[in-house]
This record gives sequence, structure tokens and C-alpha cells, in this order.
Amino acid sequence: MNTNSSSRLYPSIQMRRNRGLSGLYLVVAAFLILYAMLFPGILSIGGFSKFTQNWFPLALVTMAQTLLMLNGGITLAIGPLVSLGAVIAATTMEGALGVSGGILAVAAAGLAVGAATGAIVTYLRLPAIIVTLAGSFIISGVALILLPRPGGTVPDWLSTVLAGHTPVAFLMLVVILALWKAFLATPLGLGIYAAGENPVGAFRSGVPVEQVKVTAFALSGLLAALTGLFVAAQTGSGDPVIGTPFTLNSIAAAVLGGVGFLGGKGTVRGAICGSLLLSVMINVMFFLGFPPVAQYVAQGLIIVGAVAVPELLGAWRARR
Repeated sequence: MNTNSSSRLYPSIQMRRNRGLSGLYLVVAAFLILYAMLFPGILSIGGFSKFTQNWFPLALVTMAQTLLMLNGGITLAIGPLVSLGAVIAATTMEGALGVSGGILAVAAAGLAVGAATGAIVTYLRLPAIIVTLAGSFIISGVALILLPRPGGTVPDWLSTVLAGHTPVAFLMLVVILALWKAFLATPLGLGIYAAGENPVGAFRSGVPVEQVKVTAFALSGLLAALTGLFVAAQTGSGDPVIGTPFTLNSIAAAVLGGVGFLGGKGTVRGAICGSLLLSVMINVMFFLGFPPVAQYVAQGLIIVGAVAVPELLGAWRARR
């Protein structure tokens, strides 16, 4: 393929991947405008910093879930991995390992658990949903053994840096997205889409499908564990069950962002946008005075509508 044809092909591929996201972008923009009207403080540096700090953990776990969904898998161990990362961070950083050692311990745990899970799914040919469900119980048990109740400490200066009055969380998210973009240019990055959309065709084309799947699980585990580290920095301590809500929220945000369950469909930028919509939606309902029960109902209806409308529009276009 020559350079001219490649340059023409790339925009068409990007256009196809962005198809259906324009509506999502408009909805997110509308919610952001409404949120700014209800809470003008978000336009200040401090307000923007606090908002992005609350959004950042959901954005990270959504990326972790999206990595596997693009590859045709799913994980139910996101929440327990977040809890494990928080526990390891809170129990190591004030000890002999120090902050750098604690960060390395969190990253190593996430990579090891993710890679082990991916190897079991890949080489034993077991369903990812079953393996990760079983893994979630094991990881939760390990977190409770390490820290039976909330406790431990994260250095104050680290909490100030990560969850202070500066938009460090937003800058970290931008860096992570840039790294993801660079990763997509590698054979493994391209293989995630190819193996998720058509694993047989990808294998015949020379894509190391098994290696790609294990890598996707390992990176997913890394992102989930690092999310736990950030949450521990936010709270200043560790909690063995703090990650529980993230499992279903990560799936909901990814689906809101147009990521399909069957692999090869969707983009990380769409998933990140879905996580932003979920975060803004919760804040808007809070400022509008919705009681907690009504918030859950409204949130569910909006998620169903956001997923159903594009499908209905697609079916309508197909009949024309």
C-alpha cells in the first residue's frame, strides 16, 4: 500500500470509528453547560481540579474495561483490583518501601494479576466473565487479608500533589491518552482491535492473538490497580472494599461510549467520554436536588436511552 492510499485510508477508518459518537459529544456538552450553570465554581481552577479528581478514577477503570471489551472480553474484577491497589498503597508507602516502592508494588500487583487472569482465559480457553468473577472473590479476599478494615496511610504530600487544588489528575489523564495513542501505533495495539473483531482472520494475518489478549488483561490490571493508588491518595488511607462500585460503572461508561461487547467496536476516546457523561450526570442530578432513589432511576433510564437510541437509528437507516 503506497503512502497516498494510506493517507486516504486513515481518515476513513477514523470516521468510521467516530460514527455515532457525535450524538454522545452533544449530550456531554449539554450536561457540562448545565453543570456549569448550576455550579459556576467548576470554571475556577480549584473547582475544575476537584471535578477532574472525582472523574479520573472512573475514567481510568473505564479504559481498563474498554481494553478488554475491544478485545472481545470483559472483566468483573475491576472493583476488587482497585481495592487491592488502594490497600497495597496504604500499607507500603509509610514503610521501608517508601512512596516509589509502594507505587512499584501497586503496578507490579496489577500487572501480575491481569497477566495471570489473561493467561488462564487465553490458554485454558475459559470464559473471561467466569474467570474474572472467580478472580474478583480471590482478589477481594487478599485485600481483606492485607487490610481487614480501612486504615493505613498515604503520605500527605502525595495526597496534596494528586488530589490537591491543581488539575494534576486531568494532566495525568491527557498523558495516559497520549500513551494509548502511541500504543495503538504498535503491532500489539493494532492487534487489540483486529483480534477483537475477527480473531481467526487476525491470526491468519500474523497477529499474535494470544499474546495480544494476555497483554490487554495485564494493562487492564495495571490501570485498575493504579486507580486504587489514586483513590487511596484522595482519602489518605486504604479501604479493602472501596472499589466495589467501579466494576459495573466501568461497564456502563464503556457502553455509553459506544464500546461493543463482541470486540472490535468502539474507541477509548468514546469510552472516556462515556465516563465523563456518567460523572457529570450524577453531579447534575445532585445539584438539581434529586433524591438518591430518583438519581438511580434517572441514571438507569439515561443509560438505556443512550444505548438504545443509536441502535434504533441504525436499524431505521438500514430499512431505508
